[in-house]
Amino acid sequence: MGVDSSDSGVSVTNELVDFVKKSLKEGASIEKIRRKLLKKGWEADAVDLAINQTETGSTIKQPSFKEEKEIKKYDITSKDIPLTVRIVKAKGEYVPIYEVSLSSIGPSTQIILENIRKDLISKVNLGMVDITDPKKSSYVEDKFFDATQLLVKKYFPAADDFTIKYLTSYMVQKSLGMGDIELLMADAQLEEIAINSSEEPVWVFHREFGWLKTNIVMNSEAQTRHYAAMIGRKVDRQISSLEPLMDAHLDGGDRVNAALMPVSTKGNTITLRKFAAKPWTMTDFIRTNTLSASASALIWQGIQFELSTLIAGGTASGKTSMLNAIGNFFPPNQRILSIEDTREIQLPKFLHWIPMVTKFANTEGRGEVTMLDLLVNSLRQRPDRILVGEIRREKEAEVLFEAIHTGHSVYATVHANSTQETITRLTSPPIEVPKSMLPALSLIIVQFRNRRTGTRRTFELSEIKENGDPNILMKYDIKKDILQNKNKSSTILKTLEMYAGFTEQEVKGQLTEKETILKWLVKQNINMVDDVGRVMAEYYTDKENLLKTVKKNKKFEG
Repeated sequence: MGVDSSDSGVSVTNELVDFVKKSLKEGASIEKIRRKLLKKGWEADAVDLAINQTETGSTIKQPSFKEEKEIKKYDITSKDIPLTVRIVKAKGEYVPIYEVSLSSIGPSTQIILENIRKDLISKVNLGMVDITDPKKSSYVEDKFFDATQLLVKKYFPAADDFTIKYLTSYMVQKSLGMGDIELLMADAQLEEIAINSSEEPVWVFHREFGWLKTNIVMNSEAQTRHYAAMIGRKVDRQISSLEPLMDAHLDGGDRVNAALMPVSTKGNTITLRKFAAKPWTMTDFIRTNTLSASASALIWQGIQFELSTLIAGGTASGKTSMLNAIGNFFPPNQRILSIEDTREIQLPKFLHWIPMVTKFANTEGRGEVTMLDLLVNSLRQRPDRILVGEIRREKEAEVLFEAIHTGHSVYATVHANSTQETITRLTSPPIEVPKSMLPALSLIIVQFRNRRTGTRRTFELSEIKENGDPNILMKYDIKKDILQNKNKSSTILKTLEMYAGFTEQEVKGQLTEKETILKWLVKQNINMVDDVGRVMAEYYTDKENLLKTVKKNKKFEG
């Protein structure tokens, strides 16, 4: 029944499993158990699989509320596993419950699957590979899948092919990686997944409903610690009693933060920030009333004519989303470099784009690549446009403004809640940019998150005057929920007149033209990054043809 490897590999034996079980009962940490077994000569694959099979990780509980009201229900699929998500308000609970269930797996099936899990551990020979090695993970999964499928067919002889496939996929997901937690990663509506301790349910941040409790609980603090260590090994980071904090970026773009006891006093924690599979575009911003089509047209005008722009806002206000959206306005014949701590920016695939990310030092303190390193390096790659994830320090700001003064268009984010606060932040420690340098920036876009409703809006759209003071062009009215015109532009119009030769009337005509195209994008529901990018490319290369399509309200065939 086992899966043999062509390598002279190491099998996960009952001896190994019994040792892990005994050590856990005696109070040994998973970290200590793993270290001891590796010293004994066991391979990393065997050790990690034994730990994952011994510790069940997490449990999906079936809530039994006396009174509940379902407020949303939808289906998702996670690696061939069909799941149902219900969001309910329950009596006695102060936040809604995010309830995930495997609709086709009842209690009796769960018992049989648990027997399969116990049987599996002694039957799989994976060879000398490490499950934490991303390059070899597919090999491990394939081996494990084959062995699991044979056992599922044995225990469920009457099951059809579909049932066998998803039961097998479920078992593989439970045995490798982070178990039930990975089921949540398939829900595109979730932004964050948080394990706070084994004493309380896993929490999630839902795009529509904010923070929710789930019906998933971790079975032990030791398993949470093991998950954190396993993630750390994948990205060459270490987390232990001596180094109890970890901030890491996975290959897929997801961000992981972990903190161990006793630094985290309630329990071991893991926070997963999911990488957005579908980034926001200007179409999404206009459709959701995050900003108006006229404001978007003005931003587009600035981007087209290479006016450097800063995006400000608080945490989760949509700064990176806005940075990503304005990137769709770039012409296709220019070289673009993006610099981030975490890979979040997604531009149209056909653009001349070089994405770069920072790198943490390894466990020996070597190999770190900072934002400043990348920013300095980018200036040697002949970029036309530079996107910077976030400006935090003086040196970064100095290089950024130097880039602007040497003819590069720069787009970056900064933490600040208003235009004035942005200027104060830039001119005060630790950034300390001289106010005289601020006019190099043309536009400041301020993003805002309503803490009562959770909605995101563009709060202010401002230009920088020649003396470094702001001129607020548009400002959000929270009662009317609209972005209103406030002051007439002076600096931007002057810049376009001086460097592009446009009259004020010509600029107004171009803004009207752009606003019409943006409204058409919304009508046609063109909201994917590559699709919006193709429309923009058509605008720059064959505007006449695009305007004909827009005027007739036809589908874009570019």
